[in-house]
Amino acid sequence: MCGLSLPQYLAAREQVDSGGGAFGRAKACIMLFMWGGPAHQDTWDLKPDAPAEVRGEFRPISTAVPGITIGEHFPELARRTDRLCQIRSMTHNNADHTISTHYLLTGMPPPAVTDIRAQWPALGSVLSRLGRGRGVLPPFISMRPKLDNDVPRFVEQSQGQFAGWLGPLYDPMTLDQDPSRADDRIGELRPRDGLDDARLRDRQLLSQALSAGRFTLPAPMAAHGANMQRALRLLTSAGDEKGAFDLEQESSEMRDRYGRNPHGQSVLQARRLVERGVPLVTVFWPNDGIKNVSVYWDTHSRNFIDLKQRLMPVADQAFSALLDDLHDRGMLDETLIIWTGEFGRTPRIGQRNSDAGAGPDGRDHWPGCFTTVLAGAGVHPGSVYGRSDRHAAFPASDPVWPVDLFTTVYHLLGVPPEQAVEDLAGRPHLVRPGRVITELLT
Repeated sequence: MCGLSLPQYLAAREQVDSGGGAFGRAKACIMLFMWGGPAHQDTWDLKPDAPAEVRGEFRPISTAVPGITIGEHFPELARRTDRLCQIRSMTHNNADHTISTHYLLTGMPPPAVTDIRAQWPALGSVLSRLGRGRGVLPPFISMRPKLDNDVPRFVEQSQGQFAGWLGPLYDPMTLDQDPSRADDRIGELRPRDGLDDARLRDRQLLSQALSAGRFTLPAPMAAHGANMQRALRLLTSAGDEKGAFDLEQESSEMRDRYGRNPHGQSVLQARRLVERGVPLVTVFWPNDGIKNVSVYWDTHSRNFIDLKQRLMPVADQAFSALLDDLHDRGMLDETLIIWTGEFGRTPRIGQRNSDAGAGPDGRDHWPGCFTTVLAGAGVHPGSVYGRSDRHAAFPASDPVWPVDLFTTVYHLLGVPPEQAVEDLAGRPHLVRPGRVITELLT
């Protein structure tokens, strides 16, 4: 058996070497998840020569890289394409929001059952299981702002955002607060009145004494206890870890730079967290809950109005600010940024591809082809990989499935090809079963 597996092992090791200095370049990762599925043919991959019902209303604009164009409502990102690697040939086969997120949060196909513990662990959960991170801050934080006028939260049902079969110990710390509010505070980080550090430690010692040597706890209860200890360390920390969540420490100019809105301030919060050693932060696009407009990036109707007025300008400002901020702080070379949604939108306006359909000014769900954008540590800047066909319906060259994208991301994060982790039943799973897309790497 060992002899039979040796060629595969050597091939995997050669794959690590082929990435050159890119292997392990990323010390942290920020995932900007555009929940709802951005219309790729109106944002990154415009088709100006296609028929009107395909090309839509927007025009492409020139960018910092000759020969590369993107949508006109991404003007700031157009000035920074020399730092971006666009993958215009992403593809998978599921058009359901809550299921297809599993592909783009884990890299793997969704399971046949909906049990959260049957799902593949999220990228941050795997890094947490591998012991990544430093200090007392959680190694995996998910920012999912809940606004006052929010409508039903489909994002909460999305598969792949937790630790799955790794168990609850490796679930993310999820922040639902709106960081753009003047009174934004994470109450859990503020002990109740009269409960000082000494009393907290006394309670910890009492809890340990009561539970010592009694019995082996099942995984959920053990995870609860471990998370309690982690929370206590954070509450009693003498460093500035708690200050990582205080955006008031940022200048007004910096907060304005990211945008005084839930998404912009969440992205700024993500920078503060990776700066303090958090290896993975996911920022989910919030739903503003405004009636009669698109929910998230799910533009079944008003596609061009909402992209132009509510979606693209906010994303353009926040992503551009993050690129500049990380570069100015000397962090971009070791921080990987992933900008993606769970799928794209239909080639033709008004085309039906799901139960929701599309209005005469909208685009329906479309997993056949879409764009994911990378930037930062080890990524080839100023490049476009893959090509969609003339209607942006399917990859015309170099199709990229999520498993290969995530294998490449794990490569950048320094996870070797032979790395495996065990599920709750003790069965090993290979972390990165796909191939490294070396063309994406420097």
